Amino acid sequence: MSRAPSSSAWSPLGYTTFRWLWLASIASNIGTWMHEVGAGWLMTSLSASPLHVALVQVAGSAPMFFLALPAGALADIVDRRRYLLLVQLWMAAVAMALALLTLGGQITVPLLLLLTLGMGIGTALMMPAWSALTPELVGKAELPAAIALSSVGVNVARALGPAIAGVLVSLSGPWATFALNALSFFAVIAVLFFWRREVAPAVLPAERLAGAIRAGWRHTRAAKPLQAVMVRALAFFLGASGGMALLPLIVRRELQGSAADFGLLLGSVGVGAVAGAMLLPRLRSLIRLDWLVALASLVYALVILALAFVRELYLLIPVMLLSGAAWIAVLSSLQVAAQTSVPSWVRARALSVYILVFFGSMAGGGLLWGLVASHGSIPLALCAAAAALLLGIPAMAWFKLPVTDAEDLAPSLHWPVPVQVAGQDPDRGPVMVTLEYDIAPEHWSAFQAAMAEVRRMRQRNGSFSWGLVQDSENPRRWSEFFFDESWLEHLRHHNRVTRAEQRIEAQARRYQAEGIAIQIRHLLSGQAG
Repeated sequence: MSRAPSSSAWSPLGYTTFRWLWLASIASNIGTWMHEVGAGWLMTSLSASPLHVALVQVAGSAPMFFLALPAGALADIVDRRRYLLLVQLWMAAVAMALALLTLGGQITVPLLLLLTLGMGIGTALMMPAWSALTPELVGKAELPAAIALSSVGVNVARALGPAIAGVLVSLSGPWATFALNALSFFAVIAVLFFWRREVAPAVLPAERLAGAIRAGWRHTRAAKPLQAVMVRALAFFLGASGGMALLPLIVRRELQGSAADFGLLLGSVGVGAVAGAMLLPRLRSLIRLDWLVALASLVYALVILALAFVRELYLLIPVMLLSGAAWIAVLSSLQVAAQTSVPSWVRARALSVYILVFFGSMAGGGLLWGLVASHGSIPLALCAAAAALLLGIPAMAWFKLPVTDAEDLAPSLHWPVPVQVAGQDPDRGPVMVTLEYDIAPEHWSAFQAAMAEVRRMRQRNGSFSWGLVQDSENPRRWSEFFFDESWLEHLRHHNRVTRAEQRIEAQARRYQAEGIAIQIRHLLSGQAG
């Protein structure tokens, strides 16, 4: 695999597969943004209801809420290349069906929402696997730059797609945007088809889907850095969704504009995002990540207020340029924090929860601000969305965005392999693991505080129950116990412990009495199966 000779903002493009997938994804995303413009404009032609227009965004985003975690689990346990090929083919078929129905004059409000839902299902199935691909394609040093480049690619498409779509809708109608979107998926399909993905041989059998979902959910519940990213995402995207959800109505009803005007404003967002992405490395060297996200949130709130009151197209163009720069600053920062805060074994599942929060916020926000606009007015809905954004900024005081060294998330493999009698069922469980410590009285408080971090560590890696008890007969003896679902799951637990978690474990074990070994036992349930 060829690569760039030195690390820079563009060095990930030196990796051949990443470069071709990046270029193909730009083509596909141009098609996606053309679809967004075509669908939004088509709905304003079919219905004047603000709720119906907002429901286009809801239909595209809502499937993520229901399918994100299963899709993330699938992406972690199956061949991602073949999985993505199938999903891309599904999305191409749905886009072509939408194009043919629109061209034939058969499209209705329910059909448009149904096919948009079909595209949303494809997006929900695709995104966790697609997001988790990046660490496979580039080295650890280039990962932040690769994530930033992916964001740049999305926003290059965001700049070009709406502008092209505006012209196409004006000349031939929305069907052409849907047809070109269908064709754009074949760029990604071609790269995936010819990619010869290298897969390390598996030591253990693949996880089952239900077990993989449970393990991913347990990890997310105990992963405080990832939770901080999700809270910050909710605080931003719930309010920020108002501008994008209501923009078609602002152009058509408030500005009396055309599809070309709508495409121009969306294209301005993309141009602003690309310009913002170029400035991000400099801004990150000057401003702490938390403050950068807070500042961008403030700017975006001002953008939404401008959308509420400015009614001149030429004045809204610089406003939308600014919105793109603010959007990319928040989106890129949150994506980098989410990608680098989780280990590889659960990356797609953890990212699926982050994506769930993102799309859930966009869908819920779109529905909320659409209802407010329907029962009140568009300016009222936008003012409420801006207020929600401003109220979310103080969340940075309690939920700091993580900055994690990639080496900390590498498997430590320091646990000794447990011994099991030959011939026993690997699915037998649950497995109870006990560890006995000898702790002097003066260390009891510090030991219990350190073990609170150990508890979160065990739960992140798959344990469904944990406890710490003290012997009433010998108070120096403390027993930790935790449960894994089966013997096979316990073996997976061994492989999931990271180097950072090894240090957490060492911090608790430093209170163990010198010269006395910690006693570890593995206890199986009484029945097999």
